[in-house]
Amino acid sequence: MKKIGFLSFGHWNPSPQSQARSAADVLLQSIDLAVAAEELGADGAYFRVHHFARQLASPFPLLAAVGSRTKRIEIGTGVIDMRYENPLYMAEDAGAADIISGGRLQLGISRGSPEQVIEGYRHFGYQPAEGESDADMGRRHAEVFYDVLRGEGFAKPNPRPMFPNPPGLIRLEPHSEGLRDRIWWGSGSNSTAVWAAKLGMNLQSSTLKDNETGEPFHVQQAKQIRIFREAWTEAGHTRTPRVSVSRSIFALMNDMDRAYFAGSGESKDAIGFIDAQTQAIFGRSYAAEPDKLIEQLKADEAIAEADTLLLTVPNQLGVEYNVHVIESILKHVAPALGWR
Repeated sequence: MKKIGFLSFGHWNPSPQSQARSAADVLLQSIDLAVAAEELGADGAYFRVHHFARQLASPFPLLAAVGSRTKRIEIGTGVIDMRYENPLYMAEDAGAADIISGGRLQLGISRGSPEQVIEGYRHFGYQPAEGESDADMGRRHAEVFYDVLRGEGFAKPNPRPMFPNPPGLIRLEPHSEGLRDRIWWGSGSNSTAVWAAKLGMNLQSSTLKDNETGEPFHVQQAKQIRIFREAWTEAGHTRTPRVSVSRSIFALMNDMDRAYFAGSGESKDAIGFIDAQTQAIFGRSYAAEPDKLIEQLKADEAIAEADTLLLTVPNQLGVEYNVHVIESILKHVAPALGWR
């Protein structure tokens, strides 16, 4: 059975047409949507992280709040930009949020995406070392974060501490056992998928990746997943890795659905540039009546390869409508594809 969750970019806009007009709206509605998604039987509630934007940013207060209001659903990110992160402080935040949720965090991290401002990570106090790119810095931060999640001591204790220390070197607290196995790398290329596999991180692949072969997006993404799994096996890891892909998928069930999304399901893959050097391919959206949608999705090779599907939701249309979007896929599409 394929796990199915939602991925919210957490936009807000003061426009009267938006149901999410402020940061408060987005944060509180995100919690409500996660609660409703759990009641529907969805498997995951995931949230995007963007800085310097009217979108969700610091994820851990939200993840902890969702964890306190839910019992079963996985709670994750897609993805945290590691160029902006203090990996040790992040390990403490992640450990606390995971404990609050009862061990349900699934943290997607990455080197980051194009920014709202120029080199925004510098405003957070981080800059690449000499000879290092910002992407290298993000991966370095990720490696430190991933390593300290082992829960092993590394800091020399003060001989005159305020409180008694356990023997030996000191680790970060709170430590959440098992969280390290639930870290995912958001990969936009085949090479970084291999890098993540060697480290032992799960794989998140989004609706865009480097255009490495000129083939359709879903074909390139399926190859990326297979390359990741091959590298995982070669690295000798003993557990089975998880792989997620995200898609914009809308079942047209009523006139409102058709007003919002009719026509977008006829979209094609698009080619563009995410920076001056990197050509990317952007995957198509799906929007159709359920029977047609089922046939379209059967042909998506990457969805077939992945064990987890994240449905991107239009959060500015409000909680009630997004519950309808998720429910339509779970009830009218997923069973016919063998996902439920």
